[in-house]
Amino acid sequence: MNSRNRHRSVNPVWLLFSCCLAFAYVLLLIGVAHAQTIGEAKTAYAQGRFTEAARIGEGLGTSQGLALSAKSLSVHAHYIAAKSENKEILERALKMARKAVLSDPSNADAHLQLARVIGRRAQTVGVIEAAGEAEKIRESTENALRINPKLAAAHISLGRWHSELVGAMGSFLARSVYGARKKDAISSFERALILAPNAKDVLLQYALGLLALDDYQYREKARDLLTRSIGLPAKDAYERILHIEAVEALDSLNESDDDDDDDY
Repeated sequence: MNSRNRHRSVNPVWLLFSCCLAFAYVLLLIGVAHAQTIGEAKTAYAQGRFTEAARIGEGLGTSQGLALSAKSLSVHAHYIAAKSENKEILERALKMARKAVLSDPSNADAHLQLARVIGRRAQTVGVIEAAGEAEKIRESTENALRINPKLAAAHISLGRWHSELVGAMGSFLARSVYGARKKDAISSFERALILAPNAKDVLLQYALGLLALDDYQYREKARDLLTRSIGLPAKDAYERILHIEAVEALDSLNESDDDDDDDY
């Protein structure tokens, strides 16, 4: 072999391609090392970093991640964000929830989060548009229960669906238009309580649902449920929010009792 072949120059195009390939591989390794997980999304949610949890969940692209993203955005919109921002945030949450269902139709939580987002979004739109959402909320909640009949959160959501409609429209209209019934509300609440007797959210929502049905007839039962909810320790940021909500609901109930006493 002569010296000219032995010292042949390297093709510059091939050298550039090799460098780019190596650089891309390094970037890939860096990306894998910094890829965020569903565990990190759940931690962000538990710590009250709801928008961050939503971002991580969306980035995962899985049904579980998208459902958590929808849940995080819904909580942020309902309890934290300015009222003027609610509709925009809930539109994004609705998009995440729908993607979660499409990604895995067998994910019960995805259907539940879709129902909840539709319900909260309905509170930000006009009466006519909101009225058209009631059946979608029930359908999504019942889809969740068909997949997982032991999902306490879905039973409590179905109970609230019945109780809110009966409370707003009256028993006859609620039953005639939507098939909502007081007995079905209470049945759903009781089922949720059996499944999760020590869940702060179940106790609170059961109480609020009873007060929506009849704040006089169910006052003492609601008081007991609120007291039990308040007595449970808050496990995360969301439950700390629920704790405040339960305290305020109980205070309001007690003030109502004082007002009734003053009338006599």
